[in-house]
Amino acid sequence: MKKYLFLLFAACLPLGLAAENYPYRSDVLWVAQPDHADWLYRTGEKASVEVRFYRYGIPQDGLTVSYELGGDLLPADASGSVVLKNGRAVIPVGTMKRPGFRDCRLSATVDGQTFRHHVKVGFSPEKIEPYTAMPADFDDFWERCKAESAAFPLRYTKERVEKYCTAQIDCFLIKLQLNKHGQSIYGYLFMPKGAQPGSCPAVLVPPGAGIKTIKEPLRHKYYAEQGCIRFEFEIHGLHPDLPEERFREISAAFNGRENGYLANGLDSRDNYYMKRVYLACVRAADLLASLPEWDGRNLIAQGGSQGGALALIATALDPRITACVANHPALSDMARFKLGEADGYPHFSRTAGMDTPDRVRTMAYYDVVNFARSIRVPVFMTWGFNDNTCPPTTSYAVYNVLPGPKEALITPVNEHWTSEATGRKQLEWIKQHLIR
Repeated sequence: MKKYLFLLFAACLPLGLAAENYPYRSDVLWVAQPDHADWLYRTGEKASVEVRFYRYGIPQDGLTVSYELGGDLLPADASGSVVLKNGRAVIPVGTMKRPGFRDCRLSATVDGQTFRHHVKVGFSPEKIEPYTAMPADFDDFWERCKAESAAFPLRYTKERVEKYCTAQIDCFLIKLQLNKHGQSIYGYLFMPKGAQPGSCPAVLVPPGAGIKTIKEPLRHKYYAEQGCIRFEFEIHGLHPDLPEERFREISAAFNGRENGYLANGLDSRDNYYMKRVYLACVRAADLLASLPEWDGRNLIAQGGSQGGALALIATALDPRITACVANHPALSDMARFKLGEADGYPHFSRTAGMDTPDRVRTMAYYDVVNFARSIRVPVFMTWGFNDNTCPPTTSYAVYNVLPGPKEALITPVNEHWTSEATGRKQLEWIKQHLIR
């Protein structure tokens, strides 16, 4: 059963910033409030947005605010300006005939400096359908891939990392070998200290996009503190202790828009870079399932952006996974640009040469929407409307095809981020969905 939870304006600051202004140390504040409190409308229904602009907390009367209106991630199709009276003005956003999102992009200039803001409103988004179709041999292809991967035995090294151990948790650096070619991934495995055999649910956490280290490994230490095994891993086989400068150099050399890993081998479903990545998620599940401390029942996939995509994909590929938590998943309805609408990250529509029959065909074998169609375990998804990285159009395209139990925490004001409070809510959701 669908369950929608709306969180409109929650902003959770680190404890050290609790006494600071929101936004943090800014002289100005935009307030853009659609005339529907949930920012949602029916197709054909007209929307408007009340705009306010504050400087030093003072409403700016007489200020000119320029605006552009357009579809989600699409060029503007209308523009204009309004003058704030009594510190506010109303902008007519219009409507949509098809389900989707309309973006109101704002700008104002004060003392020569231009400040920008935007707000997206949805029109019957629960009716958004993905463009991406399921290939007839989709399941056969992935079953073959998994069988080939499973033929390689589970091999890994495990090294205690003292700097990430505490009085309550132990941390280990894992190097997990993927195949006979010597390709591996690294990850940090967090365990409750003194965990007994068969006592712990396990959480598999793939990474967001990019070639980068595993940052702030202890930021989610509360999972292990509350009894969960947690494995956070990277996907490129790079030791996380490499200097930050080295990661930047590698990324600059091998992850440009034209030569990035997300486009590497896209001409062929068998040679695409992400094939190894998707199978690495299953191999990570093999690792967790092999641990004597795992309870043998609960294996949860969790992630955000690219990690949200990989969490959903792992859930579809591996029947041992019992629940999934995904924030604004990337790699979703990637060929939606064929409809002239917002496509999922990495936005292949923005790179010349990507719209070829072979590449569009490969996208379908790797698109989250086609994995989502088969997920029947509980899923908790969250996304924001103002996200221009993983647009809400594509999050709805995924959520709407999920056939199993699902819940959505919809946070309209969010761009490509989630709050600390949302992160902790996800752990509570996981604990509520454990198989006892």
